[in-house]
Amino acid sequence: MALLAIQHRVADYDTWRKVYDSAADMQKSAGVTSESVHRMADDPDTVLVLHYFDSVEKARALAANPELKQAVQRSGIVGEPRIEIYE
Repeated sequence: MALLAIQHRVADYDTWRKVYDSAADMQKSAGVTSESVHRMADDPDTVLVLHYFDSVEKARALAANPELKQAVQRSGIVGEPRIEIYE
């Protein structure tokens, strides 16, 4: 099992969430087996996204997916996201 953890700030959570939700098919086809979204308690514009996979290779493939990078650009992320993969 592998976990792809992505933390970033967003300019507007509602805008970001619409783009995130629109990428559900891409996530599923990339092998996401489970996912969750969390907002920082003291800063709701800081978001943590957790995606689970059967393998590290699938997690890396989604993180490098150009479609994902395009969605990130449309979603209003502020700065660079922190992306980590765990086994």
